Amino acid sequence: MYLTQGLHRSLQQRPNDIAVRFQGKGLTFAEYGERVARLAGALRALGVGAGERVAMYSLNSARYLEYFLAVPWAGAVLNPVNTRWSTAEVLYSFDDSETVVMIVDDTFKEAGAKVAAASRSLRHVIYAGDGDTPQGMLNYETLIAEHAPVEDAYRQGDDLAGVFYTGGTTGFPKGVMLSHVNLLWSASSSLMVGLGGDARYLHAMPMFHLADYACFVALTVSGGRHVVIPGVDLEAILRLISEERITDIMLAPTIIHMLLGWMDQHPDETAAFDLSSLKMLTYGASPMTPGLMARLRDVFPAISFMQAYGMTELSPVATQLLPQQHTQAFVENRRISSVGRAAPTVEVRIVDPEGREMPRGTPGEIAVRGPNVMLGYWNKPEATAEAIRNGWMHTGDGGYMDDEGYIFLVDRLKDMIISGGENVYSAEVENALSSHPAIAQSAVIGIPDEKWGEAVHAIIVLKPGQTTTLESVQAHCRERIAGYKCPRSIEFRESLPLSGVGKVLKYQLREEFRKKSG
Repeated sequence: MYLTQGLHRSLQQRPNDIAVRFQGKGLTFAEYGERVARLAGALRALGVGAGERVAMYSLNSARYLEYFLAVPWAGAVLNPVNTRWSTAEVLYSFDDSETVVMIVDDTFKEAGAKVAAASRSLRHVIYAGDGDTPQGMLNYETLIAEHAPVEDAYRQGDDLAGVFYTGGTTGFPKGVMLSHVNLLWSASSSLMVGLGGDARYLHAMPMFHLADYACFVALTVSGGRHVVIPGVDLEAILRLISEERITDIMLAPTIIHMLLGWMDQHPDETAAFDLSSLKMLTYGASPMTPGLMARLRDVFPAISFMQAYGMTELSPVATQLLPQQHTQAFVENRRISSVGRAAPTVEVRIVDPEGREMPRGTPGEIAVRGPNVMLGYWNKPEATAEAIRNGWMHTGDGGYMDDEGYIFLVDRLKDMIISGGENVYSAEVENALSSHPAIAQSAVIGIPDEKWGEAVHAIIVLKPGQTTTLESVQAHCRERIAGYKCPRSIEFRESLPLSGVGKVLKYQLREEFRKKSG
């Protein structure tokens, strides 16, 4: 199994079909394959060796799709950059993984230059924008034009395919190592529910996210068409569904809510779009309410739904709530609030702290076993051993399983907050707060938010005689962590509730907030 296999099949079977659409322009499979092979040749000419890491620091684009296949074609390893990170976080991930080449677009060329100036590992920066090439960078299109296509390196099986960084409770991201088998097995779950060769998929969610990347892999296997939008633009999403006859899309419930809100506010513009082509909407990060699904069915009458739950360490799919399970019967029996059952080829169970399976209906930790489980964390053998025990990936998420195998999330054991579909680890925010000159102690929890699902809330104990404001706290945090991780609200206390061994009792803080807010 290898990630470039789908492209080889499409080059053989449908070379003149459109593979990619971006900003009104199309690439056939033959043109796409030629550019992939030439970019791979350029990377090899730059000295990129087998297994070395190549990063992409960019908004969504057709060039991002070329990067996804040219890197393994060259024999190298992917490292997509979270574009919402601070410069310090990006720099850490590069030096941690010893990334040797960065491809950067117009939006991130200045941030990329700062990272390149400070990085110990980077050897080359490639400019994949449309303006003048910044000093010290190589031009993407020039490299493709000047280098001949090369043969595929055919990295495959358990070979490392990518290092995908995810937030960590230590305050620094962890590099999740995923193999070709990991990614292709996980993508197969999308193929089994109908993401076929006639699909037209809209890449609206960020391509650095493994959720969208998994859809890319599945569509590449099936030979479907990729339609790309640089980022979440509500009007552009509707326009492209209409113009490109999009059949499949993945959106977080937060974005779905915002999209419907835009449509309510712009009825005339909405009426001009023909949205009848959309057949499948995949969502994740949280269950969708029955009311939101009913509203979506009014707008997209032919639509089917699929929910996927997982994490980067699981490539990323663990469970699915399938289209045939989004019915009124599932609303009535409450299984619509579940995250579904184990995906094909995957086992899921609920365990106690010793790894013993819990009785049905009893909460515990969600553990997953299968070919989707990561190879491990980059340069973190202890963290890998803690997470993967006897072949089971211990997710740190709490949940229970009913009598028919449906999984219900009940809590996040690692104090993770999901805000707008992004994972935020409370310890990471607390580490940023700890260096604020006025703060003695802090605890971070997630609180309900109508727009984002959850918002980051900080409870702060000040140093004697010190004062601060929300604006000061946010500015301090933005220098250290991504903006979406910064507290949206704060409150001050004289002390924090502690356990007998000195741990902050966050469940008590959450309960106090619930009572106070009603």
